[in-house]
Amino acid sequence: MGRMLNALGTVLLPVFVVAGLGALLSSRLPIDQATVARLTLYLLSPALVLNVLLTTPIQAGEILALGAAYALTVAGCLALGWLCGLGAPQAERRGLMASVSLWNSGNMGLPIALFAFGQTGFAQATLLFLMSFVTVYLVAPLVYSAGVRTEGQPRAGLGAGLLNMVRLPAVWMVGLGVVLRALNVTLPTGLARSVELLAQATLPVVLLSLGLQLGAGGWPRLTRRVWLAVAARLVGGPLLALGAGWLCGLDGQALAVLVLSASMPTAVNALLMAREYGSDAETVARAAFLSTLLSLPTVAGVVALLPRLN
Repeated sequence: MGRMLNALGTVLLPVFVVAGLGALLSSRLPIDQATVARLTLYLLSPALVLNVLLTTPIQAGEILALGAAYALTVAGCLALGWLCGLGAPQAERRGLMASVSLWNSGNMGLPIALFAFGQTGFAQATLLFLMSFVTVYLVAPLVYSAGVRTEGQPRAGLGAGLLNMVRLPAVWMVGLGVVLRALNVTLPTGLARSVELLAQATLPVVLLSLGLQLGAGGWPRLTRRVWLAVAARLVGGPLLALGAGWLCGLDGQALAVLVLSASMPTAVNALLMAREYGSDAETVARAAFLSTLLSLPTVAGVVALLPRLN
């Protein structure tokens, strides 16, 4: 447990340092947060999606069972988020749903999975990361925009939410990456390196964006609903993943990797999407901040229990 706590500290510390620098900068200087968010959504994140698709070994057999279990877990988390937002204003309720259902399986989930399971578990965790990354760009536009009432305009229906989803470049990069993999096409070296450079820039800019949001508003006000959403994310998430994994026939390491992934804090990309679609970005930022802060003991507890699944 001591080694795991030390490893978690080395993973979490860079997250806090980078986000903290963004908060410090935002508290001292006027920063156009919308521009930073759009830079990530429309340029850096699509490059990361394409880079992961082209460089990650993917086994078709694993995708079906793991993907079904992951989808069930996301659906359950959406329901938990909806329960956390009962009686809240529409924008806050949608922010809580996104905060519970979209989690950070990348910059935190991947290194922790590597430490806990080695290379075989890391490959499965990478597959889950790809699923979660795509989910952000599939689910978030629907959660934030479908059925939203805009002053002077009719209520946006499911079609509007789907249109918002399709217009995101990251979604198109998924299709492009799948086609290139299916045709066994390799990008020219110069182009591949350009994509890789943009992909490597994504995580720091995303963390800075979280810090900018928090720094602009000062120390976040942590309401009862935010605490409930964070509890649903850090405790309800792994429990739902455990049940979904069993239902889908997962066992051993595959089940353990799914549970570990679902125990991660709220994805910072959920905040970027909230800003883009004019939803309650402050609620999502609070949930991302608090869940990341509290994830050290909760993830350590999950990791301590994972050997029983193996």
